[in-house]
Amino acid sequence: MKKLGIVLILALVAASAFAQLQGNLIGQDSTNKIITTAVPFLTITPDSRSAALGDAGVATSPDANSAYWNAGKLAFIKEGYGGSASYTPWLGKIVNDMSIFYLSGFYKINREQTIAASMKYFNMGEINFRDAQNNDLGRFNPREYAFDVTYSRILTEHFGIGGALRYIHSNLTGIYGASGSTDGKPGSSVAVDLGVYYTKPLVSNNSSVSLGASITNLGSKISYSDANNKDFIPTNLRLGGVYKTELDALNSLSFILDFNKLMVPSPHPGYKSEPLLKGVFGSFSDAPGGFKEEMHEITTSLGMEYWYNQLFAGRLGYFYEAKDKGDRKYLTAGFGVRYEKFAFDMAYLVPTNNRNNALAETIRFTIMITFNAKPKEEESVTD
Repeated sequence: MKKLGIVLILALVAASAFAQLQGNLIGQDSTNKIITTAVPFLTITPDSRSAALGDAGVATSPDANSAYWNAGKLAFIKEGYGGSASYTPWLGKIVNDMSIFYLSGFYKINREQTIAASMKYFNMGEINFRDAQNNDLGRFNPREYAFDVTYSRILTEHFGIGGALRYIHSNLTGIYGASGSTDGKPGSSVAVDLGVYYTKPLVSNNSSVSLGASITNLGSKISYSDANNKDFIPTNLRLGGVYKTELDALNSLSFILDFNKLMVPSPHPGYKSEPLLKGVFGSFSDAPGGFKEEMHEITTSLGMEYWYNQLFAGRLGYFYEAKDKGDRKYLTAGFGVRYEKFAFDMAYLVPTNNRNNALAETIRFTIMITFNAKPKEEESVTD
């Protein structure tokens, strides 16, 4: 039973990781260069706006989902308080009981300071467990979730910073202690996010430029068995920019570019046993293939967003990943509607390289509600 517990856990972790990498890896060479981590659901885009922009969002205009992408831009949100709810079907072409839910809410304390809280929940559907002798161990619903709180502050008129604290829980088997086994157990971790955001209007041509950078999920390794068997969580570095131009009084167009890199060791002998900080910061120079392979570990997200009168948005995006690092390539599209305090976004994904994708042919949607803050007569430190 102990060996069975380990096998089940490893199988589910691998299945979750590879599924969430969204790739059909059949046909790749025998040398596995793909970076895998525990709880990779943390890296799946939760909101439909960014999902329609090729999974870009570190420097886009702030909204109720900003805490996920960049804590530094949350303080620039104009509304006083609000929230959002997002739903993402997972493997929708195959099953109907796997999905990701994302809930977020924010409150603007004053002009400079904003706080937020959010929860991400990954439901993996029911699985029937059996032991090596094919005895029925019962059915269980594997699930993972993360809860975080965020603080964001504007330091100058154009620059903001922010941080988040996150608790992560992953229960993949639910058979901890069954028949005397103590090998399988839920895993948990604590992590932090750090983000910076800069935005400045270009008065000369009625446009603006925004830049963003964030490190997310910087935290302790997670274990499903004992202290000697731990896996890295998906610590992430994202850099990006947005150029927005006002075509006229009613129409605007934004061009979005994000670069993303997992700050996790590249696969090589003994990499899982490396200390946390060495593994995270050494991830920029540890690829067996040298600089070329390190560059392959960077994914690219391109997006374009059109707004008409701040009421209707049309979005297009493209995501690119190197072939030896997962080979995810897909187009995205979607739209958004804003009416008074309500908002609705939808996204759709189409693979471009004949590989299966866990999100292909599924509709993802987000609903938001925001409210304006009551006026406060107080002097701002940025004035």
